Amino acid sequence: MAYITKITVQKKLKDRYNIFLDKGRGEEYAFSVSEDVLIKHGLKKGMEIDELDIMEIQYQEDIQKAYTQSIQFLSIRMRSEQEVRQHLKKKEWDAPIIQEVIHKLKKFNYINDLEFAKAYVRTQINTTKKGPQLITKELNEKGVAEDSIQKAIKEYDEHLQIEHAKALIEKNKKSSKRISTVEYRRKMEQMLFSKGFPSWVVQEIIVNEPFENDLDEEWESLCYQGVKAHKRYMKYEGFQYEQKMKQALYRKGFSIELIEKFLNEKEEYV
Repeated sequence: MAYITKITVQKKLKDRYNIFLDKGRGEEYAFSVSEDVLIKHGLKKGMEIDELDIMEIQYQEDIQKAYTQSIQFLSIRMRSEQEVRQHLKKKEWDAPIIQEVIHKLKKFNYINDLEFAKAYVRTQINTTKKGPQLITKELNEKGVAEDSIQKAIKEYDEHLQIEHAKALIEKNKKSSKRISTVEYRRKMEQMLFSKGFPSWVVQEIIVNEPFENDLDEEWESLCYQGVKAHKRYMKYEGFQYEQKMKQALYRKGFSIELIEKFLNEKEEYV
């Protein structure tokens, strides 16, 4: 059994208190507590406490320290529950402490995965051109439950998805130079899928956007790709050379008619 002999305010941290005990060997420093823990346990001079009391006080103190760290972590931006758990785990808090902190954070609405997901979706809409499937994947990785994700992703309406997909196409138009219309369309389709747009958006864009090169542009692209292919296959001759050239350029999306025209006129370009 021990008695609290003195409680003093720390010099640098005015909301923390040093607790001194007498365990029968005279007064000695025992531990420090936050103001919340001090009040919760009604600690005061002359109070009698035992080892179990001390263990409980220190347990509550650990919860308060971890809680404070969580609040600091959340002050930078909103976080998912999983992100907070991972942060506390990195700080080497035990699972029971983490669970108590999560419970407290939820009680005061400092973490709310549905609100976090909605805010995350809005931020991605306003600052990026990601599609809904990519945003969904990112929320999954942050540990947000599927039902919350599905409610949040409704913030990303169909009109906005089309707008963002069109903006990406416009931004990447330069990459269409020196490639065939077919190859350009294929690249844009792959790009939209990689950015997380659903099939219906991709098809809407592919069908309605003007991807066609005019004849001069297509011919210029074929000549550029044809010269590159010629450098690769010039060691071959006759039929073998023509077959390799045709196969290479056909895979690039050029028509057989244009490929044969290039092969007939290649001396002008190579």
